[in-house]
Amino acid sequence: MPRGVLPAVGIAAALSLALTSCSSSSGSAPGAAASGQGGGTLVVGVTSDPDTLFPWKATQFQAVNVLQNLYGTLTEFDKDLNVVPGLAESWETSEDGKKVTFKLRQGVTYADGSAFDSADVKSSLDKLMDEKTAAVARASLSSVKEVQAPDPNTVVLELTGPDAALPANLASVNLAILSSDDTEEELNAKPNGTGPFTLGNRVANQSISLVRNDKYWHDKPKVASIEFRVIPDESSIVSAMQSGNVQLAVFNDPLVAQTAQGGGVEVAKTPQLNYHVLQLNAQHGDLKDVNVRLAIQCAIDRKQVLDTAALGEGEVVGPITSPAYKSDPAKRPCPTRDLAKAADYLAKAGKSSGVTVKAIVSQGEYATSVNEAQNLKAQLAEAKINLDLEVLESGAFVDRWVAADFDAAVALNGGRPEPDGSYGRYFTSTGNLNKVAGYSSPELDKLFAEGKAATDQAARKAVYDQVAAELENNAAWIWLFSGYTYTATAAGVQGFVPMANGSLQFLRTTSVA
Repeated sequence: MPRGVLPAVGIAAALSLALTSCSSSSGSAPGAAASGQGGGTLVVGVTSDPDTLFPWKATQFQAVNVLQNLYGTLTEFDKDLNVVPGLAESWETSEDGKKVTFKLRQGVTYADGSAFDSADVKSSLDKLMDEKTAAVARASLSSVKEVQAPDPNTVVLELTGPDAALPANLASVNLAILSSDDTEEELNAKPNGTGPFTLGNRVANQSISLVRNDKYWHDKPKVASIEFRVIPDESSIVSAMQSGNVQLAVFNDPLVAQTAQGGGVEVAKTPQLNYHVLQLNAQHGDLKDVNVRLAIQCAIDRKQVLDTAALGEGEVVGPITSPAYKSDPAKRPCPTRDLAKAADYLAKAGKSSGVTVKAIVSQGEYATSVNEAQNLKAQLAEAKINLDLEVLESGAFVDRWVAADFDAAVALNGGRPEPDGSYGRYFTSTGNLNKVAGYSSPELDKLFAEGKAATDQAARKAVYDQVAAELENNAAWIWLFSGYTYTATAAGVQGFVPMANGSLQFLRTTSVA
């Protein structure tokens, strides 16, 4: 596939599903595969231990990857990012777009054996919308006015207006449907989902094992169990693969991926929707001044960051990476590095002598972070901007990030095929991660509302172009580049499908000899 390009058909299909009926799932019918098929343990190498097992609060990539295999959602994505049925086997939207009726899949059970029904959906969505829950995807449900459960197999969402983004947003594990009987404390200790696997054993900072759920509603997983084995860095994971101790791993570092290739290990390269970014907190210190933020934007050569940290493997991007709504990185102040303009912006801010910005950096969540940070520091120094770096282990970084306890953060954020799901929670004034974003405006609130309400893809593209312009012209963050993931599989591993959103959901179709 061309660098950074994905089939737009998946996105278009997702939009067509948003306001029309959907009647059948892709793939086999529930229960079509016999229980007990396949076997063995697939060992997956990861660099960090999941920092939570509660899906509504998971932001760390490693946690999300585990939880996707334990929990179910009303809708799902297929391999091409089309929205397809999940726990809801069909849905229909009213003519005015203000009511969506879901017909739920019957015969589904949770890991503890309890039955799934509409009471669980209503309980989950009501709690997700409650600010006290502090769910990271609460903003994805901002159009939902009321959740009704008229019978055990039906759920009706009353909306404030049409919401073209809703079906795609519901596919996020951050909106997993939990049993109405469970609490956050209980689920952090023992997950109880409707997914293809259940929790086996966990040894903190060493491994977490999942066991095949033979009562899973869809095709049963091919392997009996999966072990996510924590190995501190990607190079060490390569060594473990070469010695036969790990069968699958997903790398971010292209150099590491090169060393993994060969000796029975195959590497597949997949362009990603996620984006590398220097997040700026516009509520802190000198960053409150848009001129300081614009100075930072103009002082950075994004291609140099990409070449230095990721060997040029990827492409410079603007805010929105969703293929159907992709931003043009040339349409920003200083599309190329301009130190003279950076100096002018600092002068406008009354900071000609320079500024210091403290930045947090994750070590362990993804491989290129420290190299990116060091390159950014070197470039900004030439513009009299001192990027004071604080390198943190993954869990500590996530804690600081969620608390918005930073001036700047060198980050890799997950991208989605639906831009509202990617950014509505960050850059609207009522977004539940707006504190983390550090920026909102009345104009952005208006634009995001228009983006939800529009049903025509061209009209939505025009809206999100305006969103991107608002973000870039105010240097809310400094978007850098999107890269690839590199999926390494040992001999005998078959059936894994890498996805552009980084999901490991197809571990359920993976077999190991």
